[in-house]
Amino acid sequence: MVKNLLAFGMTLSFLAFPLISSGSDVFPYDAKIEKLENGLTVVSVPMKNPHIISYYIIVRSGSRNEIEPGKSGFAHFFEHMMFKGTKNIPREQYDDFLTELGAGTNGYTSDDFTCYFVVFAGRENLEKVVKTEADRFINLYYDEEMLKTEAAVIEGEYYSSVSNPGRRIYETLRHKAFEKHSYKHTTLGYLKDIQDMPNQFEYSKLYKKRFYAPDNTILLVAGDYDHQELMELVQTYYSDWEPSGYTLKTPIEPPQEQAKRAHYEWPSSTTPRIAMAFHGPAFSDQDIDKAALDLLAQIGFSQSSPLYQRLVVEEQKCFVVYADFPDRRDPPLLTFNALVKNQEDLSYVEEEIFKELEHYKNELVSEDNLEDVKSNLKYSMARQLGTTDGTAGILAFYLNLTTDPSSINKLFDLYQKITPQDIQEMANKYFIKTNSTVVTLTGGEEK
Repeated sequence: MVKNLLAFGMTLSFLAFPLISSGSDVFPYDAKIEKLENGLTVVSVPMKNPHIISYYIIVRSGSRNEIEPGKSGFAHFFEHMMFKGTKNIPREQYDDFLTELGAGTNGYTSDDFTCYFVVFAGRENLEKVVKTEADRFINLYYDEEMLKTEAAVIEGEYYSSVSNPGRRIYETLRHKAFEKHSYKHTTLGYLKDIQDMPNQFEYSKLYKKRFYAPDNTILLVAGDYDHQELMELVQTYYSDWEPSGYTLKTPIEPPQEQAKRAHYEWPSSTTPRIAMAFHGPAFSDQDIDKAALDLLAQIGFSQSSPLYQRLVVEEQKCFVVYADFPDRRDPPLLTFNALVKNQEDLSYVEEEIFKELEHYKNELVSEDNLEDVKSNLKYSMARQLGTTDGTAGILAFYLNLTTDPSSINKLFDLYQKITPQDIQEMANKYFIKTNSTVVTLTGGEEK
């Protein structure tokens, strides 16, 4: 493989290697990783699913990257701009190309990365897609007037987002819980920063240079194609992309030493809400902390959990109760959420969540329950990996975290090793009252 690639002029900064999967692996496909001289990482997953190819570009640019005060929202801004076209291929021509191809395309921005994808049929179209997408990233063009126009669109999107009480309480929670880290703001950014975007044309160019570069990007292709042909095309069309050499250093969040609270009064009648968060661990496929907490979230706060059954089904205090423990490159928040039927029950629900956490700090979960959760997680993941685009979509998320396709199998191997004692240890480590932030939201007459 390497000899053939070098024969047509590709110089790799490290050798390509297959990730050979065993029959018991959750991620069952053989993936290949290669890296161009300019730093672009290519992850290739040839599959037997006929005709379909999923082409994903993962830029490791999210709210995490927005470390300068007053400059939030630019990761999301570039998601918008990436669909504006280039001088070589204007937007209208790009849209026509996708229509003729019958391709599906979109993008999204998260805390850690922005993802763009094109899903299309036919090996014969691979070169057209590689060429067009390479141009889109290498030659992205916008001027100051375009920035001003799009900033107004993004401001409208912000207002639309925070017109939802769930989004508002989430924004309030993050702002209250974090002191230093850029996870303090959501991917949309702060309103005042969005309103100042029209004055930040020069900074936008700096942001683009830092992060929209091959050494901050992963190209993931999965589906029905020939790997060697793909790499020849990638070398041809992406090798002129200039690396940035920039190293992101996110602020270190200091330990939280006292409990925090906030309340948001919604301007009209709405369902009362509570969000309770604890600073948690970053994603790891080596350390047990996050993996053990994932299992705890399923055992203690899924719809089959004793707490859910009590608060939602039996006592009917809540419409819903759930845990949100996201996987992030830096330590995120472990959040418990509840939609409460009556405002006077907010304190009771808060107390019950804290009591449930104390239970898991003092009592071991049952082995049978733990094994059932492990099995269900594995089965759910295997189902999602059953299609070409399902595989690419899942793998894109884990590639953002580690750049390593084998992280999925490493994670599920880690799940298998988790014991009830591990879960109890992690509950005691993270669910400390002084590490908590509680935000409530009410408004008008209760529903």
